[in-house]
Amino acid sequence: MQDCHCQLNKYKIFISIYWSIILVIMLTPLWLETILPVLPTHDDWATTIKPDFNPFFIKERFLFYGYHWRPFDAMMGYILGTNPQVLYPILNHYFIVIGHTICAILIFKLLSTLKFTTFSKNITTVYFFITPSTMATITAVDSMNQVYALLCGIISFLFYVKLEKGKYVAWICMLFIATWFKENGLMWALIGPVLTYGFDLINQKRLKRDLLIGLGVIAVYGLAIFLLPREIIIHPDYEPDIIKVIKNIIKFLFTTFITVDYIYLLHQPSRNLIVAIFTFALSLPFLYYIFIKKSRQFLNKKMVCTMFCMIIAVAPHISTVFSMMHTYAGLAMLTILIAYSIDCYMEHRKSVIITFLLFCLSAVMIDIHLVNASIKSGRIGKKMAQEAIRKTGKPVKSVYVIIIEDEYPKLSSFCVIPYEAFGWGLASQYETNYQWPKTIKDTTIVHSLDAVKHAKQLASKVLLKDSIDCVWIINHDNVDVIK
Repeated sequence: MQDCHCQLNKYKIFISIYWSIILVIMLTPLWLETILPVLPTHDDWATTIKPDFNPFFIKERFLFYGYHWRPFDAMMGYILGTNPQVLYPILNHYFIVIGHTICAILIFKLLSTLKFTTFSKNITTVYFFITPSTMATITAVDSMNQVYALLCGIISFLFYVKLEKGKYVAWICMLFIATWFKENGLMWALIGPVLTYGFDLINQKRLKRDLLIGLGVIAVYGLAIFLLPREIIIHPDYEPDIIKVIKNIIKFLFTTFITVDYIYLLHQPSRNLIVAIFTFALSLPFLYYIFIKKSRQFLNKKMVCTMFCMIIAVAPHISTVFSMMHTYAGLAMLTILIAYSIDCYMEHRKSVIITFLLFCLSAVMIDIHLVNASIKSGRIGKKMAQEAIRKTGKPVKSVYVIIIEDEYPKLSSFCVIPYEAFGWGLASQYETNYQWPKTIKDTTIVHSLDAVKHAKQLASKVLLKDSIDCVWIINHDNVDVIK
């Protein structure tokens, strides 16, 4: 009887210490079931993480491709290509949701390493798992790279802090693995030493030495990029622009620190300011406690280094392209800020719990809405692809897609313009299990009163002059077929 009582106490102690991890693991199947209906849209149809049938994929995809070197994306695309109708995008969702769960568990371990209290670790782990800031990543089909870059980045930090033997070999190897998922993983080469120094786990001399090692890792990666036998193509969106950087900083601050339903707030066709204000009002007390009430508490070595690391983490995105999905890269540093702030309120635990429960209610409401919007966008693209195939009637080798510029507003990957959900015609290949059409070319014409007439005239010219079997004219979510 006494043994049973002791065993029961052990379980109670275990649950009291790790209740957030238990909750996260229990919620993962529900999270996965909710996300599975999300279909590919926009870039999902164009990246290397879609089904790939290139027989030379190692040379032309696994190594530097276009303006990316993401071998794990290429491997995933090759696996999906073995049975796209069964694996795509379901396998993507499994990898992303499971990766997000592991990230949440690693956040708990990261906070343990930095000596935060059990109370703050548990609250912060749940925050990371459910915050709407993650949803643009979790609902995307092509964001496996973003999730696993963070996952491997955190592991690299834990290796750097925890290991005695083989510390640097393990740290550097994990840095490269993070970077081969996505380029911002390389930033952990600097985050590791700076964050460790901020929490007094290394001295200034060691900081300088390890920063040089980190910079060396970055230099080796940069050299490898230039030595790979591929022409480096710089996408126009990646070109530096001071105005763009300022806009990206504003996006980063809002999506990271403010919890509100951005669809109801910013997407004009869906706008509902009452609901948007309500979701913000629910989350505001917790955010006020954490970031505003005692804002001076962040003016110390630990928090200044953490905020600097957050800037480092998102710098590659802020300097090029920043969308709501890229918030994910800086969330590990955000959890440290939150955990530190919660520890400063230990005498007000009840207030923290109550405000956090209100935040959770807001987060769940927003998350459900964001997922439903993503599902709706994907279904529009699927419907258009099926309509194009049905109207075409029989298999054709080549299709020319004429898109009439759509003035319908978009919002990240949640509310996508119909022709982007259609993938500029690429979604149709999936509907035929990539049997046809083999070639798709596209062009966009300006929206006007005579746009449909101009599109049909262009279609006639294309069919007469070029070796094109069929033309699809896309006007919002309508598909006209001209043979």
